[in-house]
Amino acid sequence: MTENYAPLQCLAGVRILDLTQFEAGPSCTEALAWLGAEVVKVENPNGGEPGRSSFAGAPGSADSFYFFEFNANKKSVTVNLKSERGVALVKDMAKKADVMIENMAPGTIERIGLGYDAIRALNPGIIYAQVKGFGEGSPYEKNLAFDMIAQASGGTMSITGEPDGPPIRPGVSLGDTGTGMTMAISILGALYERRATGQGRRLQVAMQDAMLHYIRFAFQTQAVFGRAAPRNSNRSNTAPSGIFACAPGGPNDWIYVFARQKDHWHRLLKLLGREELIGDPRYETAQARGERMDEVNAMVADWTKRRDKHEAMRLIGAAGVPAGAVLDTMELMNEPSFTERGILQVAEHPTGPFKMPCWPVRFDGKPPKLEPAPLLGQHTTQVFGDWLGMSAGDVEALKKEGVI
Repeated sequence: MTENYAPLQCLAGVRILDLTQFEAGPSCTEALAWLGAEVVKVENPNGGEPGRSSFAGAPGSADSFYFFEFNANKKSVTVNLKSERGVALVKDMAKKADVMIENMAPGTIERIGLGYDAIRALNPGIIYAQVKGFGEGSPYEKNLAFDMIAQASGGTMSITGEPDGPPIRPGVSLGDTGTGMTMAISILGALYERRATGQGRRLQVAMQDAMLHYIRFAFQTQAVFGRAAPRNSNRSNTAPSGIFACAPGGPNDWIYVFARQKDHWHRLLKLLGREELIGDPRYETAQARGERMDEVNAMVADWTKRRDKHEAMRLIGAAGVPAGAVLDTMELMNEPSFTERGILQVAEHPTGPFKMPCWPVRFDGKPPKLEPAPLLGQHTTQVFGDWLGMSAGDVEALKKEGVI
């Protein structure tokens, strides 16, 4: 089979100085790297960014699978930011960069002398991006945050779970990667604007603030009912809607069915063998079915429990009704069509091959090509040569001084 991916050059020539760690910042810069930007991670010579070692990896590998997932297609240099010479090196790189991005703890980047004012004085056209837990002006702006903190304080947990149960953290990392995507989009906008104005921008996004963007539907619910949006479990306010058990009854043997529209409901009735209910005023509208929610959902449940989730999804989908089997990560990883389409790719990392999800957008039929996450300091000599004009001897001298 012809490999279904291609190197992208959308952002060719764009240099990004990446001082981020863990996920919110790295997911942003990884997206830009997939689009063709040269993303250079600046890491601590002693172990690199914490995401390299904070999670499990392959036996014998210094780097975690977690690091692989969020740092594909990047380069790595090492710089000791506790040394004056190290800070000066980063400033020299900032003069050559189009974008600089950081997500250190509040106040850290300013304390080491790499804050916005210092960098803008060196490069007025730079796009300086910052990702924090809480926004400037927030009563919590000095607080630390991770994904789960953003999801708790940003509303996503309040609308997730059973109505009579506790809030639940959604499994998707909206607080981290979700925030990173808002920053990536904003950086692209600022780069486009700079082509006309020549001016840089200071971009700031807080993880808590970004969560409000992802729960806009809940705010419209609040506007309708005049109270805080509730936890609705897997159901909406109509039927059939929700997850329905399938054979043989394993932990993920479920399918989500949503047939709110009248035409979807009629198609589903035909599939269920209940054509006699088409046009019946007790079930004809979403409101009417909402008043008979348990009864309507029971019709669907009786049908799905006699089929496995794949058959159920195939039949319901073919009937023209929205439905999705609950697929776990192993099922997704082993589904050949994702690999055939390049949505899952294998990175040939020095520690061994690693298969992972890639950028999902296809450009002229192909997604970007996956390159493995860098080894710590793998590109120090190359980047310092390309960006700063240093020779191999210059770089070696910096190593001896403990600067890199």
